[in-house]
Amino acid sequence: MVTEHRLSERHACALVGLSRDAYRHVGQASALNVELRDKIIQTAHQRRRWGYRMIHDVLRPQYPNINHKRVYRLYTAEGLSIRKRKKKKRVGVRVPLVAATAPNQTWSMDFVIDAIAKPGAVSRRIKCLTVADDFSHECVDIAVDLGIGGAYVTRLLDRAATFRGYPKEVRTDNGPEFTCRAFMTWAQKHDIKHILIEPGSPTQNAYIESFNGTLRDECLDENWFESLEQARRIIATWRIDYNENRPHSSCGRVPPATFAALHRQLTQDSMQDSKAETEISCIRPMIPS
Repeated sequence: MVTEHRLSERHACALVGLSRDAYRHVGQASALNVELRDKIIQTAHQRRRWGYRMIHDVLRPQYPNINHKRVYRLYTAEGLSIRKRKKKKRVGVRVPLVAATAPNQTWSMDFVIDAIAKPGAVSRRIKCLTVADDFSHECVDIAVDLGIGGAYVTRLLDRAATFRGYPKEVRTDNGPEFTCRAFMTWAQKHDIKHILIEPGSPTQNAYIESFNGTLRDECLDENWFESLEQARRIIATWRIDYNENRPHSSCGRVPPATFAALHRQLTQDSMQDSKAETEISCIRPMIPS
């Protein structure tokens, strides 16, 4: 308006509702915002299914003075918002889950289906058995194979138990792999309570359903598998990253492995304190007044 229609600066700014100071002095982003924006873009391109909250959790140790509001402003200004996939709502009675109070109390497990696809060849289906700890939200194991039966499931659980111990409970759906004689015998042999959800009620197994959604969103949909070995390698790498690096909202926005380590340390400290109090209470009557 000033250059083409030869209006005065005062008149042009009044017409568009712009202050003369803002017209004369164009705002400049601070050096911190420029650096932070580059970090956000880099992280968002590496973790394409992470939102601004997850990116803030990762950048917080490097930038302790920034809050999630600044990350959100820069995140949305760059158009990095992800589109959430719509899910069909199921009408029914929601059975509340009983929250676990310690690691290895309850393991939830389920299957995720994907495929191996080669150019010019027929794709083959693969099954992924996912096992998660309800308390620490750690992924206990992800087994990938062309077929997984009930006996195969018990062998995988025995292998996981050699490092973590056996759980007190396992929660599954009514699939044939979990209702067969081999799995029921395994649960009875190790004195493990088997919790079967109602048919057609995946919300009763919400912990593993949530984990499977994350696995599908951040790993399976982001990769193209051309062989079983490649699928196993990529999924195993993602599982380690999920346990050790990916912040989890239910764990105080720290990775599940870190949350489990902190819980073990607090449990050991409380046991030592209670042991010391017991020793003091036993010694106190022996001390003369």
